[in-house]
Amino acid sequence: MNGTTTTGPNIFRNLGRAGLVAMAALALVSCGGGKGKPKADLAASRVTTIGVNSYLWRASLEALSFMPMLQTDSNGGVIVTDWYSNPNNPGERMKVTVTILDQDLRADALRVAASRQVSQNGGWVDAPVQAATVQKLEDIILTKARDLRRNAVK
Repeated sequence: MNGTTTTGPNIFRNLGRAGLVAMAALALVSCGGGKGKPKADLAASRVTTIGVNSYLWRASLEALSFMPMLQTDSNGGVIVTDWYSNPNNPGERMKVTVTILDQDLRADALRVAASRQVSQNGGWVDAPVQAATVQKLEDIILTKARDLRRNAVK
């Protein structure tokens, strides 16, 4: 026999070493290396699987889902819609740009800009957008983002 058999006293020596290694690994895993047990925060305000806060991103897409999308960039946090005309008011159209500026779920991490045009003499002419319109859209997105975060905890 060569020196590599697994019978007799050698098997117990090998099992003993493997058992010690396994017990040491379990001890390290169970104690967390002395740092305490980490707690998972499933609804963290900072979600970085994409370039920006995922709650703000998803809420923005949901809030603008009725408009045709022209550009979406989740890493840069930019959503640009194409022109949208409400069927009840075809003489007016809107275009929206949402920019998510941070990875944290905060009100100042969101910027919404809107453009409005009205039909005049067969063409489209720029028209002012009421500040309340942009503010209302920001509020809708922020509320949706908070709801998404809250529901992630359940």
